Amino acid sequence: MSPASPPPAVRAPASPVSVVGIGADGWAGLPGTARAVLLDAEVLIGGERQLGLLPPECVGRRVSWPSPLRPAVRTLLAAHAGSRTAVLASGDPMFYGIGRALTEELGAGALRVLPHPSSVSYACARLGWPVEDTETVTLVGRPTARLAGALHDGRRLLVLSAGAATPAAVAALLRDHGFGPSRMRVLEQLGGTAEDCLDGFADTWEHPPGDPLNVIAVDCRSTPGTLRLGAVPGLPDEAYEHDGQLTKRHVRAATLGVLAPAPGELLWDVGGGSGSIAAEWMRTHPSCHAVTVERDPVRARRIERNADRLGVPGLRVVTGRAPGVLAGLPVPDAVFIGGGLTAPGLLDACWDALPPGGRLVANTVTLESEALLTEWYRRLGGDLVRLAVAHAVPVGGFTGWRQAMPVTQWSVQKTSHAPGDDR
Repeated sequence: MSPASPPPAVRAPASPVSVVGIGADGWAGLPGTARAVLLDAEVLIGGERQLGLLPPECVGRRVSWPSPLRPAVRTLLAAHAGSRTAVLASGDPMFYGIGRALTEELGAGALRVLPHPSSVSYACARLGWPVEDTETVTLVGRPTARLAGALHDGRRLLVLSAGAATPAAVAALLRDHGFGPSRMRVLEQLGGTAEDCLDGFADTWEHPPGDPLNVIAVDCRSTPGTLRLGAVPGLPDEAYEHDGQLTKRHVRAATLGVLAPAPGELLWDVGGGSGSIAAEWMRTHPSCHAVTVERDPVRARRIERNADRLGVPGLRVVTGRAPGVLAGLPVPDAVFIGGGLTAPGLLDACWDALPPGGRLVANTVTLESEALLTEWYRRLGGDLVRLAVAHAVPVGGFTGWRQAMPVTQWSVQKTSHAPGDDR
């Protein structure tokens, strides 16, 4: 097996692995079915806190998850494949829980999942918030910057906390992004006898770290004058730190419209500049991914800062020259080329990397690159358009139009047998 090959799947056990959700109320809060499973289990796997909630009557061997957890899942399951195994999870195992990892390893048919009410369900019940109208952002094992992408005035958020220090970090992020007036409520030990609620506002948050088992409710309110960042592509240019290498707002919106991101898709943003195309691709849906390629290390670091600021810290930045650095990148669903079009072999490499159904979009303002795009358009078809934007500016005591440099854009979708692709 080569180093790049995926490891073989864990052999599914003869009897299903039971995955039991448990809350802060512990054993007392479990229904009879869940109790019977835990009493019958020969092996009990979970976090130390979860295992500590079980009574002595649960005589199975107790195994704590190591840290980091994800790489250990395969090994522990294989070690206990012949035993009646129960895995403990916080609340609903299939909601940001261990259920996902177990399903990926064993398959859904090898599991018996017994969920408990999630912390989100408890929190919405306490707050009177409809669950379906409440956005949830998890910061468990993820950077706090992820929260920035969900901040909209008047929006209600539930933040799954990584620990006792998370509320203060959330308050600091809210202040930094102009959402200091937002009300915060930290709901601790939901469903348990020690349940508590800390109340306050982000700009005056002074509560010391409390219980590590908490959920943070945020009523988003922005400070007057805060830059408005909408939910669709075409954010204000002022949202970005840049040195002039920025796909401007109106062209950016048109470009994302043609790229047409869909949930779960991956974009290559070649010639990243400020990273605006990749950042706004990822903002369209939490499951969208992007890799941006930028040859200038200073700009690459700037892209990372923009990604954090806009709530997409998962944006992968590759520093180097294309097409050389494209080798080995995951297969894209779409490619955007915003710079370096005339680099030998770049268009060929991007086109070859796309699977059938993949989209390629390239923008340019130079005659040399325009000639190249015209040739590819002649060969492969697609759409070749010119985007022109003019802004009203003062002309003495009057107002006139100032024309921005027109942008030539070529877009094409790859088919199994692209017409004219005789390279």
